[in-house]
Amino acid sequence: MLEAVLASVDNDKAEDIVQIDLRGRSDVADYMVICSGRSSRQVAAISEKLADRLKQTFGVSAKMEGKETGDWVLIDTGDVIVHVFRPEVRDFYQLEKMWLPAGQVVGARTL
Repeated sequence: MLEAVLASVDNDKAEDIVQIDLRGRSDVADYMVICSGRSSRQVAAISEKLADRLKQTFGVSAKMEGKETGDWVLIDTGDVIVHVFRPEVRDFYQLEKMWLPAGQVVGARTL
């Protein structure tokens, strides 16, 4: 499932894709994927296409929140939680800082 999520968001030109291993740290999911789209329209499209691909490939009906505004879309696939942000919203919430160890490099940023 994780590989399918990563391939889907990469295929749809998501930027700054970060994968976080939650195994042993959270009961909610095994992995979290955080990525950005350049606009609200791209954020919504990345999210919708991901949900469609997961349904076709795995028969999984992912739960989705926030697609209407396109600022921050949360997709819950069960094993993988996916956050798709507009860059400004991602910078504001900085989810990576909550889940990654301090000093770990993410893209061009050090947390």
